[in-house]
Amino acid sequence: MQPTSRFTALDVFRGMTVCFMIIVNTPGNGDTSYAPLNHARWHGFTPTDLVFPSFMFAVGNAMSFVMKKWMNMSDAAVLGKIFKRTIIIFLLGYLMYWFPFVHWNENGGLSGNPISHTRIMGVLQRIALGYCAAALMVRYLKLNTVLTLSVSFLFIYWLILRMFSGDTDPYDMLTNAGTRLDLWVFGPNHLYHGEGVAFDPEGLLSTLPAIANVTFGYAAGKWIQEKGNSYEGLTKLLLMGVTLIFLALCWNNFFPINKKLWTGSFVFLTVGIDCVLLSALVYVINFLQIKQFNYFFEVFGKNPLFIYLVSELGATLLWFIPIGDKPLYQWLFQNIFSHAGMYFGSFLFAITFMLFCWLVGYVLDRKKIYVRV
Repeated sequence: MQPTSRFTALDVFRGMTVCFMIIVNTPGNGDTSYAPLNHARWHGFTPTDLVFPSFMFAVGNAMSFVMKKWMNMSDAAVLGKIFKRTIIIFLLGYLMYWFPFVHWNENGGLSGNPISHTRIMGVLQRIALGYCAAALMVRYLKLNTVLTLSVSFLFIYWLILRMFSGDTDPYDMLTNAGTRLDLWVFGPNHLYHGEGVAFDPEGLLSTLPAIANVTFGYAAGKWIQEKGNSYEGLTKLLLMGVTLIFLALCWNNFFPINKKLWTGSFVFLTVGIDCVLLSALVYVINFLQIKQFNYFFEVFGKNPLFIYLVSELGATLLWFIPIGDKPLYQWLFQNIFSHAGMYFGSFLFAITFMLFCWLVGYVLDRKKIYVRV
């Protein structure tokens, strides 16, 4: 059976998310990226901050199809699938940060990257844990209970940050409860150091509210399958999105919108925007029958995890391979793309790299190869 156009909207949404994720992750020069393509420094929000939570939301969308297949399966079989997928995705994320497992030393030779300094948490690791928790909840609980529990996670997380702040700012990067927990469990050498300090924006504690992005994505996907072919159903999804955005802006006065802490207001805001975007896609594709650009994004949406890994590992290799005294990544920007201007050249580099990843996905799609975990 051919997928309906409203299901195509879910594939397009997932593909748009992967496409934008590659663009924001691989600027030619991070110092000269356009402002909307940078994350908010701390509190606040930019379009780039929407990418990762939208990926989590899309994972929930996909679950809404899978759960139908699991209805007649035994608990043992379902749990085996959930835990197997969780472990594989988590390990892929862990190995991705360790890759290429060696680095250039001062003598021009290669030395191994010690396991004692590998990052344990990360993007795919959060996706794995969020998927696992959401899948178990959806399997054993009614949807209303799942959503109620998900919202409660946001308030529990808020309470934990407030209770264990001591005399410091509960939302301070270095002293918040989440950072303290990560330092205690993993130690500083296993955390992200991209901020110049040991702080992991995908830490253990902040994974708790991220579960809600997956469960709300599941609910939205289920709603579209059941009600997305009517104006009333689409309007209700749109209104839910607008309501969540309004609640997020209100909550921001007490619990600031912050992607790196993954605050409750951030969850409400991103889920709300995703619902609005998904409503718009369904309307354009299903009701207006505008489908000229669908296939471009469907290529990303059909192999999202694989293409994401290609983009990350490919960028890592570009930084690893030397050309003279510079990594190939920098050499390409400085000798080719920078001639278009520092800002536009950086953007052009990201677009070019994204199109390369799209080409990989296109070849896979033409050969009917779909990598599933």
